[in-house]
This record gives sequence, structure tokens and C-alpha cells, in this order.
Amino acid sequence: MGCGTSSVKDRRSEQVLKAALVIQNWYRGYSTRLKARQRYALTIFQSIEYADEQGQLQLSNFFSFMLENYAHIHEKDPEIVARLFGSTIQDYKDRQDYVAFVDVPNSYNGPRLQFPLTFTDIDLLVDAFKQQQILHARYVLEVLFETKKVLKQMPNFTHVKTSPSKEITICGDLHGKLDDLLLIFYKNGLPSGSNSYIFNGDFVDRGRNSIEILMILFVSFLVYPNDLHLNRGNHEDFMMNLRYGFTKEILCKYKIHGKQILQILEDVYTWLPIGTIIDNEILVIHGGISESTDLNLLHHVERHKMKSVLMPPTPLDGDPDTNLKKKKFNATILPREVKTSTSLSEQLTKHEWEQVITIFSASNYYEEGSNRGAYIKLSFGMAPRFFQYQVTRTTCLRPLYQRVNAIESSAIRILRERIIARKTDLIHAFQLQDRSKSGKLSMSQWAFSMENILGLNLPWRSLSSRLVTTDTNGDINYMSSFQDIHIQKPVKEAQSTLIETLYRYRSDLQIIFNVIDSDHSGLISVEEFRSMWKLFNSHYNIHIDDFQIDELAERMDLNKDGSIDFNEFLKAFHVVHKLDKLNKSGSGLL
Repeated sequence: MGCGTSSVKDRRSEQVLKAALVIQNWYRGYSTRLKARQRYALTIFQSIEYADEQGQLQLSNFFSFMLENYAHIHEKDPEIVARLFGSTIQDYKDRQDYVAFVDVPNSYNGPRLQFPLTFTDIDLLVDAFKQQQILHARYVLEVLFETKKVLKQMPNFTHVKTSPSKEITICGDLHGKLDDLLLIFYKNGLPSGSNSYIFNGDFVDRGRNSIEILMILFVSFLVYPNDLHLNRGNHEDFMMNLRYGFTKEILCKYKIHGKQILQILEDVYTWLPIGTIIDNEILVIHGGISESTDLNLLHHVERHKMKSVLMPPTPLDGDPDTNLKKKKFNATILPREVKTSTSLSEQLTKHEWEQVITIFSASNYYEEGSNRGAYIKLSFGMAPRFFQYQVTRTTCLRPLYQRVNAIESSAIRILRERIIARKTDLIHAFQLQDRSKSGKLSMSQWAFSMENILGLNLPWRSLSSRLVTTDTNGDINYMSSFQDIHIQKPVKEAQSTLIETLYRYRSDLQIIFNVIDSDHSGLISVEEFRSMWKLFNSHYNIHIDDFQIDELAERMDLNKDGSIDFNEFLKAFHVVHKLDKLNKSGSGLL
């Protein structure tokens, strides 16, 4: 009897073990599919961001083209040339012209700064911004003028030294994410004489609290100019701010004095140092190195002439030493292989650099849960130490499937908006493949057409279940690529091709027209619109007939006064998701 009981227990143990293995295998497969979905979603974000960066280069080339071809721009509005291609014609008004007429009312209950600034003011700002208070415009202007005054005295590269007892902390892109900066300070301490920082550019844009980050960093810099170091990134740029949100943030938070703040800020940007050199051995610079980095050029370039990274300086005085090649910018730290006691001013090629480290400090960059942020701590003779973090507003991290669903839904949404913006081109490509006029394509034909038109280098086969419908044979109904989504037409009579073109290039057009609108009135003349569009049409190789643009310009001039409110017009172009299926948690890419 004892043997029988033992046999039953053995069988039960075997069944339990098999069940555990089945569950384990299922969970491994489930986890793998979730991670694959997350990877595909991040690939969408990264591919679209890369495409946008290529668009920025195209926009940069357009401004060069504009300067060459828009001949009467010099005579009609020389301030545009000065703003884009060199220093301003006359220096901005002095401090009192801006600040003296900005009063702080007694009813203001936000932080009040005392000049000269002290450590107490840093604490005051941090506490106020935690409570979502807004710093009064007078103090913002005061801080900007003070910062500019100090920056103008600084060289292109800041030299700093560390020791075994004195570390320095290096932070990358923050992109308006105040919570990340506050978390860094919570974990690593506020800037001080014994706690040095380097912030390597891209303080602003994308996030909602760019001005708060700038004010904390600038005030800290003014209190500790030898211990807090700021490098310029590609988003410390008035044209990038037009595209990625900082300009809108300023004008929203400072409705009365926003234009003055933007004007001074545009000048402050140009005086930010290019990079920081640590212990004459480590170069910290936003953008890394090209095939050949000429540090001698960077040491001597007149950096204040670089009004925009989208338009490197073409000086009005013809000085050849200030011409720089356009580069893609990312926060990068570059330790050099060979120590030297001489100035880092020779020309260096990539093989001369021992290690390239990219540091990015904005967590949840694409969507909540999409990535961690990080910073680096360095001290003399020691290996760099890396610290990672992720801001979350919940006390308990959400389950992986919830985080993946949120990231995936957001990624698919912006991808579908890219697809609808090329609807006419995609339909033409589909029809070329569909020789039988069946309205269907094979998976490979559909994927080829999508990549050929959109050029995003995405795994279209894996993404197809979220983008199109298939029949029982696995063929794709290609018109389902555009189901439940369309572009809202602000002018109903406009042709679809024109609407798609305007929607696709709306960010570029907004930057161009804002540059023309140097007084920030939001208005340009109909003639300026026509002239600029014809140049845009020619440079971007867009096949839109002139009569369509003329008709559109007439319809945009609502009150027939010869002026166009182009910002409001471009805002009217938006994608409407009629049936949003993206939030259904049960669906997936695999």
C-alpha cells in the first residue's frame, strides 16, 4: 500500500512539474511578444524622429536657397537676412529699456528674486516650480540679461578640473522635463561650490517646462559660474523652438512680455559656450565629432554669429573663418585617448578618440515608460560612473503590458498620421502593384510600397496587423491603410494633393513664415506668401500648380486686407481619428 501511495505522489509531482513548465513556457513567449511590441513601437518613434532630423537639414538647405534666389529680400526686409545669416544690424536695446517698464504687482505671489543672486534664490525657484508657480516676466528678463553679461566674457570652450575629492556630474538632454531635473537634484544634490555640474545642451523644447529649467540653470550658473557649466545644444535655437514647442510655451505663459523674452533669449543662445574640456583630457560637446573635428576652428569661431544651427553663419562681412559645416547634434561625451598638456586645438580624426559616450537625461522621452534618463559622475583618474533613473507619478510601476500598450498606441497613432499625409502617393504606388485592379496586394507588395514612399525603414510585415485588414488568403486590402482617419480641410475646395502637402510640411512652413514675420504679429502679406511658396515649391520639388497656391492665398486672406494669419491657418491642418482603436488593450503587433 505504501508503494501505491508513493506512485500516486510521483505522478502528481510529475503533473505539477509539467504544468509549471507549460506556464513557464507560455509566460516566456508572452514576455517575448510584449518586448517585441515595445521594440517595434520604439523603432517607430526613432524612425520618425530621424526622418524629422533629415527634414531639418532640408529646411537648412532651403534657407541657403532662399538667400540665393529671393533677391529682393535684402532690399525689402534686411532684418530677415541679419536674423538668419549673421549678427543683428543693431544690438538689442539695453537692459533698462526692457526691464524698467515691467512692474511686479503686489498681487503676485510667485517667487521674488533678489539681485545679486544667492543660493537661497536657487532653493526658492526649485520650491516654487515644484508648486507649478510661474516666475514673473521681470525676473525672467533680469536673469536673461545677467546671464548674457556673464556668458559674453567666456571663451568658446570652458576648461574645468577635477580631483579625487571633487567630482563633476554631466547631464544630457532635458527637453523641458522639469521632473527629471528635480529628480537629478534630489539624488545628486543641488549645484554648489563642492557639487559641480555640466549641462550639455537641449534644455528646452518638447516638454512643458522649458522656461522653468532654463531659469533654474541660469540662476544656478549666476550663483556658481565656476561650478555649473552650460553648453549649447541644437535646441538652443529660435528656429528649432518654433518647431518643437518652446516658443509656444513662452507666448502662452507670458502673454504680455513673451515677445521680449524670446527676443533676448535668442541673443543669449548665441553666447552659450560650444563645449567643456575636463582635465584637458575629456571633451563634452553636444553633437559629437564628424569625420574630422577641427578644434582650432571651434576655438576661434565667433559663436555669437551662429543665430541658428539650421543656418550656419554666412557673415555679412565675408569672414571665411566663421563658416561651419552643418552637423547633426546629440548629447555626447568624448574622452580622448592621448593625454596632453597643450591646448586641445589640433585637428582630430575619429580614430584618435578612445571612447564616445552619449548621455541622455530625459526619461519617458517618447511616452511614459519608453526610456530611462541618466547622468555621469567623473573625477580625476577614475572611471566614469553611470546613474539611471525614470520619473513616474505612480507609487507602483505599471505592469509591463500596460506600459507596452500605451507606448504602442502612441507610436501607431503618429505612424498613421504619417501614412495619411502621403495618401495620394501611397495609393498611386499601390495601384502600380495592383495590375489586376483587385484592390488587394500581397504582404510583400504592400510592405515594399509603404517603405518606398515613406522611407522609414520599419518592419512593415510585423506592423501590418495594426495598420491594415487582410483576407483569408493573407492578401491586404490596401485602401484599409487609410481607414477611420483623414486630414481636416480648412479650405474645403482645396485639392487633396495640396492639403496633404501643406499638412506634411506644416512645421517647415510655420518656421519659414515665422522668420518672415520678424515682429511676431502672426501676419504676412499675400504677396510674401506667394513668393515664399514658389521658392519652397521649387526647392522641395513639390508639384503644386501656381494657380492652386494663388487661389489658396486668396481664400486665406479672410478679410481681404492683403494679410494672412498663417499660424492659425496651419493649425487648422490636423488629422482626425474617427474610430480610435489604438487603446484596446487586447490587440498587439504579434
